[in-house]
Amino acid sequence: MSSSSVPPYRLNPAGGSPHADNARLLAHGPVAPVLLPGQVEGMAVLGHEALKDFLSRADVAKDARHFAALRDGRIDAGWPLRTFATVRGMTTADGADHRRLRSLVSKAFTARRVELLRPRVEAMTAGLLDGLERAAEDGVVDLIRHFALPLPIGVIGELLGIDDEYRDTLHRLSDRVVATDAGPEEVMTANREMAALLGAVAAARAERPGDDLTSALIATRDEGGDRLSQEELIGTLLLMVVAGHETTLALIANAVRALCAHRDQLDLVTSGEAGWSDAVEETLRWDAPVSFFPFRYAVRDLTVDGTVIPQGTPVLAGYSAAGRDPAAHGPDADRFDVTRPRRPDAVRHLSLGHGAHFCLGAPLARMEATIALERLFTRFPHLDVVGTDLPYRSSFVGNSVRALPVRL
Repeated sequence: MSSSSVPPYRLNPAGGSPHADNARLLAHGPVAPVLLPGQVEGMAVLGHEALKDFLSRADVAKDARHFAALRDGRIDAGWPLRTFATVRGMTTADGADHRRLRSLVSKAFTARRVELLRPRVEAMTAGLLDGLERAAEDGVVDLIRHFALPLPIGVIGELLGIDDEYRDTLHRLSDRVVATDAGPEEVMTANREMAALLGAVAAARAERPGDDLTSALIATRDEGGDRLSQEELIGTLLLMVVAGHETTLALIANAVRALCAHRDQLDLVTSGEAGWSDAVEETLRWDAPVSFFPFRYAVRDLTVDGTVIPQGTPVLAGYSAAGRDPAAHGPDADRFDVTRPRRPDAVRHLSLGHGAHFCLGAPLARMEATIALERLFTRFPHLDVVGTDLPYRSSFVGNSVRALPVRL
């Protein structure tokens, strides 16, 4: 056994489509050494079975006290991935702490509670589709700016009780927080501004409580004493805002691109031979909204599929690679096939996570994307993407484009 026979793969801070590089890495094995920004050494788990095993292991932690380079003072304050490691919330907590923080918000994301949101999501979708036509110039409009972004930021904004006036700024700051190519000053400024803005949101809800998740979290903090600190409140809001709209935005955009590029697959859905939910699941597998998610840490030297991950190493979950792993999804893993989720040999994707940290917002993201796609293509059955060389988000964490011009 060795740490790896493959030289470290330098992740591109500017992002871009990950699939060609993923295939090259997977050809060498399911676990690969990577070089993060700032020459920080890490590992990525890319193979489906290896990732499933890794995500469920008891000797893998989320708490950054296990991050050796950070603990030893070798990570700068302006490191672009520092927030992923240090934000206080359920994504950086283990054991009882994780269960406590997750339980505080989990009631808002049960299947029953999400179903109650359906009429509101449908109404918001209808309004945005009306707006698409008004915003189009010569029939062309940016689908992200006018549809794929405002729908999830609107839904999570209402769920959290965030006033409309804050939402554009929150998206702009979220974009900077998840960017992996930002410079130190930009990183620290974005984090400062995000913390201040979420503090203002929390203060507004403390002064005027409503029937929203932020008000409920504040009540828990005020009543429970040690149940939720102010830092954990802000960290939880940060997680809800970023994860609650960035991933759904990417899911909708990636699905539209996939369906427009595979008109035969779109025909299967519009004819009823496959469902819109099948299209959503196949997009999650084939073009995962999250490519490399930071971080987990080996609490001791551990071996994953024959490769040693040294204790204290920051590890990325390679969701986009696992989704196209031919060892799990077969020799046609690179093919977009909306009938795949129904096949008896289909392997369930890991793009929403696995184990204790499985995505809490999965039911909401699935519902939003399914409604958005069905209503979009029903209203505009000839909708098509304009151009092929689209600008990608500046991140190897998120996987999607920055703009999506479509002809209605």
